[in-house]
Amino acid sequence: MTTIITGETRLFPILGDPIAQVRSPRYLTEILARRGINAIVPPMHVAPQDLAATVQTLRAIKNVGGLVITIPHKIPTLALCDEVSERARFVGSVNIVRKEADGRLIGDNVDGIGYLDGIRKQGFEVDGKRALLIGAGGAGSAVAYEILERGATYLGIYDIDPERLSALVTRLDQKFPGRVGVQRNCPDGYDLIANVTPVGMKAGDPYPVDVEKFHAGQFVADAITKPEVSPMVEVARSVGCNTMTGEGMFNAEAEILVDFMCQ
Repeated sequence: MTTIITGETRLFPILGDPIAQVRSPRYLTEILARRGINAIVPPMHVAPQDLAATVQTLRAIKNVGGLVITIPHKIPTLALCDEVSERARFVGSVNIVRKEADGRLIGDNVDGIGYLDGIRKQGFEVDGKRALLIGAGGAGSAVAYEILERGATYLGIYDIDPERLSALVTRLDQKFPGRVGVQRNCPDGYDLIANVTPVGMKAGDPYPVDVEKFHAGQFVADAITKPEVSPMVEVARSVGCNTMTGEGMFNAEAEILVDFMCQ
């Protein structure tokens, strides 16, 4: 189904810098059309110094129903919202904003939900399992929160930045005491191995984990979408692991973003 743009079409701009690389405008607009919703997701290239003014302008435009936020605006947009979810406040960033009828901006971060929903669609449930997460940045923090929120018995986290890693583990331990710790990038003893870093996107990148320790029965997930099947996922599949590619996360999160827009 194709959206026919009319005077009643609602707008949900996606803000980023740069913006040319994003896939969301097309795919989110297609989901909206498939659901019979007269709305589009136009891309907007917004420099960091113009973000606050742009958000205030979009707040005033009556047919703007909300915003999709991508890099590098996820962290600063948190402070521009009138209300944010508990997980967004914990992670320290938002990637989706809904505008209420009175103009109030309600923010959330659904990166972690998209990642875990993508894994679930491949048949894996993290509840009662042990998980190893590679990456303690913004997206990694969101995924870490969701892994523990969904009942993982233990989450080990590895990151090349020891200060960032320590800060995340400390915060998570306050909310989920005794279930999280700093670990090496070794998959031994884990049911889920989740990469939420860009490692693997460039030719010659090292593996984010010691792939020689993979074995059938583990679930291996990656967040990167280029290449479509990351080198880590290729190795995991070769030894019989079930897997999720970045495409799986993207597709699951797209549906969640539209759900939040149209509440």
